[in-house]
Amino acid sequence: MKRLIASLALVVGLMVVGTDARAHDAYDDSQSHPLRLIAYAVHPAGFALEWALTRPIHFLVSTPGLDRVFGHTPHDDPYGGYSAYSIETDDF
Repeated sequence: MKRLIASLALVVGLMVVGTDARAHDAYDDSQSHPLRLIAYAVHPAGFALEWALTRPIHFLVSTPGLDRVFGHTPHDDPYGGYSAYSIETDDF
């Protein structure tokens, strides 16, 4: 019985032993500013609203045929006017 208790105590002790606490990036004082702390709490809500509300709305209003109804105009090409590469089968 003493061996069982000693073994369990050893296992629990090894599980409790901590490792070094490390952050994903370097810490500086700007991360402790009160507005930054509030932003940490508010950002997930804004992220969720963007993906759950505004992106589906944009998808709807930018649908070909409905874009004229909603007055949506396309934005500038984010790729700087480069067209997508396509393979022409007639060239081979």
